[in-house]
Amino acid sequence: MTISFNHTIVAAKDKQLSAYFFTTLFGLPDPVPAGFFLAVQLDNGVTLDFAEPPPHLDVTPQHYAFLVSEEDFDSIYGRILEGGMEHWADPRQSATGINRNDGGRGTYFLDPAGHFLEIITRPYGSGR
Repeated sequence: MTISFNHTIVAAKDKQLSAYFFTTLFGLPDPVPAGFFLAVQLDNGVTLDFAEPPPHLDVTPQHYAFLVSEEDFDSIYGRILEGGMEHWADPRQSATGINRNDGGRGTYFLDPAGHFLEIITRPYGSGR
């Protein structure tokens, strides 16, 4: 049996703002309209489909973690710093900056909808 992750819906108060924030920060092509969604294509064939929930529903913050190369980490982290964005070395937001978990680097930050985003250069558990 082959099972692959294909897409997920990312709820956002303003799907344009959130999708373009993501593509700009991560250095990806612009989002593409896909019906009700704005789809962001990732390198492994997965799409993040940004959508606005019905007005009576709030956006519940989620956590999205992305494994990136060392070079991509440098680029993304540089844009975080250039934008003056708050970012943390841990998910509890108790220390600013980056962590060195598993021999790599990682940092956490928020997107415009309040989702917790994380970039890491090594998968968790890989440094053991």
